[in-house]
Amino acid sequence: MIPYSLLDLSPIPEGADAAQALRNSIDLARHAEAEGFARVWYAEHHNMPGLACTATPVLIGQVAAATSRIKVGSGGIMLPNHAPLVVAEQFGTLARLFPGRIELGLGRAPGTDMATARALRRHLSQEASDGFPKEVMELMGYFAPEAAEAPVKAVPAAGADVPVWILGSSLYGAQLAAHLGLPYAFASHFAPAALEQAAHVYRELFQPSERLAAPRFMMAVNVFGAETDEEGFRLATSQAQSFANLRRGEPGPLPRPVEDLGAVLSPQERAMAGEAMSIAAAGSPASMRARLAELIEAYGPDELIFAASIHDHGARRRSLRIAAEAMAALGAAGAPGVAAAE
Repeated sequence: MIPYSLLDLSPIPEGADAAQALRNSIDLARHAEAEGFARVWYAEHHNMPGLACTATPVLIGQVAAATSRIKVGSGGIMLPNHAPLVVAEQFGTLARLFPGRIELGLGRAPGTDMATARALRRHLSQEASDGFPKEVMELMGYFAPEAAEAPVKAVPAAGADVPVWILGSSLYGAQLAAHLGLPYAFASHFAPAALEQAAHVYRELFQPSERLAAPRFMMAVNVFGAETDEEGFRLATSQAQSFANLRRGEPGPLPRPVEDLGAVLSPQERAMAGEAMSIAAAGSPASMRARLAELIEAYGPDELIFAASIHDHGARRRSLRIAAEAMAALGAAGAPGVAAAE
C-alpha cells in the first residue's frame, strides 16, 4: 500500500471563527495519526478570510506537540515571501524540538494577491521570481552539517534532519525538483491540468542526489467520503462554492453544503469548479475505493495526500477515516499500481 497523508488548509467554516478552525486542525491531526496517515501538511496563505493557516510554522509546532508519531510539515512555505535564513531557523528549531518529524515543502508563488504580497515585503520583479532555485539551494545549505562553520549560521538548523520537498502546479516545479533530486508534490487538488505531464517530466528528468536516490512523486486528491454517494457529493458542494467565491473575488469562510449546487452557482461556475476538483474521490466507501484505485492506476503516484475542505468537522473526520479504510482495502487487494509502503 502506498502511503497516504493529509493536506489541511485549516478552513474556517461559515458560522465559526479562526480559533475554532485551529482547534479543528489540531484535533484532525490527532485523528489522522490514529488512522495511519504518514504526514500532515499545512499551506501558507495570506489575506484569505476562510483559512487560518497563515502562520504556518507556528501551527506546525502546535500540531507536532499535540501528536507523537505523524510527520508534520508545510505544503508549503512560499519561499519568495521569506528570507531563506529565517525559514531555516524556524524549521531547524522545529526539527530540534521534534526530531525526525518535521518536513519542509517549498512553493514559488506568493500564496496571496499582489497587494498582500507587497505587504509581505515580497520582491515582485521577474528577477526575484527567477531566483527561486537559488533561494532553495541557499535554504538547503543552512541544513548541511558543515554550515555550522559558515560565517552566517541558521542556528540551530545546521545538521538538522529536515526533508525538503518542491511543490508545484506546473512543469516548472517538476523540472526543478528533478534537477535538484528532491521529492515533488503536485497540487492536483485545485490545478489538475498539468498533472500527467508534470509527473512524466519529473520522472524523466530526475537526477539522484544525496537527499533522494529515486523519484518520489506525490499527488493531491480531494476526498469527500460519506455513508452514501449522495452525501459525499453534497459535502463536496462546500468546496465548489468556495472555488466560485474565490473566482468572483469574494473569498470568505467555507460555505455550508447545499442540496442543489445549481441553485447557488451559474453553469459556468459549476463547470469551473468541476474542472478544478476533477482529481477527487467522493461518495460511499465502495465508491471511494473504486475512485482511488482508478487514480492510482492512472498516475502511479508514490504517495497520495488528501485535501478535505468539508464544512462540518465531524463529517471531515469521517471522510478521512473512510479514505484511510479505502487505502487499506486497496493495499490488501493489491490494487493496480499500488506499491509497498516505505
